[in-house]
Amino acid sequence: MSSREVREEALDWWREAQHNLRQAIKNFEIGEYSVSAFLCHQATEKALKALYIVKKMRLPPRGHDLVKLGRILDAGEVIDELRMLNPHYTIARYPNAANTIPSELYSKEMAERCVRAVEKVMQWVRSVGELP
Repeated sequence: MSSREVREEALDWWREAQHNLRQAIKNFEIGEYSVSAFLCHQATEKALKALYIVKKMRLPPRGHDLVKLGRILDAGEVIDELRMLNPHYTIARYPNAANTIPSELYSKEMAERCVRAVEKVMQWVRSVGELP
């Protein structure tokens, strides 16, 4: 399937995933590590949902569980990255989720691992989903 044949909804999800990745990198560069980690989760989720549309030819299920979505998509190659990114949907935003303030929890190294993980997932999605 060429990118010209990809459903418009999939391309919308994919473009937003790319936008979230750029936002994650910018926030990483200015030291907003918890925001960067959250945006890494968001970029990953949207990339997986774009792939879901490509593969299943229907809109993706609601929810934010990257591992569950990855299993549906046979994402074994990047499942460790999905496991690592999964909790950042919550703990990067809510003080009670990680028993501390997210902005004080995240280090440069933690956020950098998130950026590397989402980049790997997006590269995988691009290759299996033939997305631009």
